[in-house]
Amino acid sequence: MLKIRLTRMGRKALPFYRIVVVDSRKRRDGAYIELVGTYDPIKKNVSFNKDLYSRYIGFGAQPTEAVERLYRSYANE
Repeated sequence: MLKIRLTRMGRKALPFYRIVVVDSRKRRDGAYIELVGTYDPIKKNVSFNKDLYSRYIGFGAQPTEAVERLYRSYANE
């Protein structure tokens, strides 16, 4: 099953996340299929590629709760 979830980047105390499509059996920071967006919690900056996100949702990918929340806030802006 495909998941759309956050992958942590950055360094200690300065997190930065990539929003990626990944096989649900892979590790959190393991290899991913496609990069869909980014999230910077320090600057409160979110970016999504809406076309890719919608495409993978159509393929049956399940977003995590955190990604779903981020997408809803991004879509409202």
